[in-house]
Amino acid sequence: MKFKYLSSGWKTFYRIWFGQTVSLIGTAMSRFAFMIWAYQQTGAATTLALLGFFGYGSLVVTSVFSGSIVDRFNRKYVMLLADTGAALTSAVILLLYITGHLQIWHLYAMEVLSGFFDAFQYPAYQASITLLVPKDDFTRASSMTGLSDSSSRIIAPVLAGLILPLTGIQTVLLIDLATFIFAFINLAYSPIPQPEKTHAREENPRPEFFSRAGWDFIRTRPGLVGLVVLFAFINLCAGFTYYSIISPMILARSGNNTLALSWVEASLGVGGVVGGILLSLWGGPKKRVPFLLLATAISFILGDGSFAFGRSLPMWMLAGFISNLSVPYISSPNQAVWQAKTPPELQGRVFALRGMLQMVTIPIGFLMAGPLADRIFEPGMMPDGWMSPLFGWISGVGPGAGMGLMFACSALGGCLTGLIGLCVPSLRNVERDLPDAV
Repeated sequence: MKFKYLSSGWKTFYRIWFGQTVSLIGTAMSRFAFMIWAYQQTGAATTLALLGFFGYGSLVVTSVFSGSIVDRFNRKYVMLLADTGAALTSAVILLLYITGHLQIWHLYAMEVLSGFFDAFQYPAYQASITLLVPKDDFTRASSMTGLSDSSSRIIAPVLAGLILPLTGIQTVLLIDLATFIFAFINLAYSPIPQPEKTHAREENPRPEFFSRAGWDFIRTRPGLVGLVVLFAFINLCAGFTYYSIISPMILARSGNNTLALSWVEASLGVGGVVGGILLSLWGGPKKRVPFLLLATAISFILGDGSFAFGRSLPMWMLAGFISNLSVPYISSPNQAVWQAKTPPELQGRVFALRGMLQMVTIPIGFLMAGPLADRIFEPGMMPDGWMSPLFGWISGVGPGAGMGLMFACSALGGCLTGLIGLCVPSLRNVERDLPDAV
C-alpha cells in the first residue's frame, strides 16, 4: 500500500510549503531590520505599533473582497501575483534606502501594501491545501504552515542581526528578493488543483465585491461565529502586547541591545518549531475545539505572564519559547475545523472573511498599545511614577517595566478568553453539531 504522505498531493504541498518557508525567512529578515531602524530613529513604542497597525489594517480592509477574487480565479496565479507585488514593494524600499530618501512613512506605506498582498496570498494558499491533502490530515498540514512562520522567526533575526552590523539593510533586502525568486519559480512549477465550478458560480460569473456567500455561510452557523469571536478576543490581547510592544520592551529593558532582541525572537521561533513538529508527528487531538480553548488559557497565563515577570534575557527567552510552543495547538486545530466544515468552492471567500473578522481587533490592539505604553504605563512605572508602588512587584520599575505590566494585563485577558470559551456549548461542540462539507 502506498504511503499516503508520499502521494502526489502531499508532494506538491511539500514543494509549495518549502518555497513559502524560504520566502518567509527573507521577508522576516527585512521586517526585523526595518523594525530596528525605525526604533533607532524615534525610540518610541508607538512607531513600531503603527507599523503593525498599517499592515494588519490593510489586511483586514482588503479581506472584504479578496476572498471573492480567490474563489473566482486560478488560485496559483493569485498567489504568484500577490508574491510579485510584495517583492516589488521590497525593491522600491531598497531603492529609497540606497538613495538616502527612506523615511518612516515609507515603511508605513510598505506595510499597507504588504497587508494588501497578504490578503490574497493567505486564503489562496490555505484553500489550495484543502485540495492537496486528505481531510484527516488538515491539522497536520496546518501545523506545517505554522512551522514555516516559526522557522523564519528563528533564522531571520539571527541572520539579520549578524548581517546588519557588517553590510547594512541593503544586503538583507537583497536576500529577501532572492528568496522571493526561489519561491516564485517553485510555485510556478507546482500543479495546484482547482475546485469544481458550481452551478451558482456559472450563473453569476461576475465576482462579488463583498463576500455575501461567505457572510451567509458563517452567520448561520453559531459554532463558527463562536470561533470568530473567540479568535477576535485572542488577537486583541495579542495585538495589545505580543505583536506590538515585545520588541520595544526588550530594547528598553536591555539598553537597546539588538542582539538580546535577536535571541528573544529566535526563542519565539524555536518554541513554534518544537510545537509544530510535535503536533505534526501527533496529528492533533480528536476534539479540536476544547483542546485549543484549554491551550489558549495555558498559553497566555504562562507565556505572557512570564514576559510580565521576566527581567533578564534568560527569562525573556523562556517566555518566548513557552508563548510560541502553544501557538500551533491553538491555530492549527482552528484551521482544520474551518477546512473540514467549509465547501472547497467557498473556502476563498469564507477564509478571507473569517480572517478579516478575526483580525480586525489586532489593529485596535496596536492603536491602544503604543500610546498607552509611551504615555501611561512607561511613565507610571518609572521609579517616581504613580503606578510603581502598586505594581512594581510584578514587572519592576524603570525603562520597559510599564510594557512588562501590559503583558500582565494580556495574560489575564487571554486566559479568561479561553476559559469562558469552554463554557459556551455552541463553541465547545461545533465539531459535533456542524456536519463536515462534502
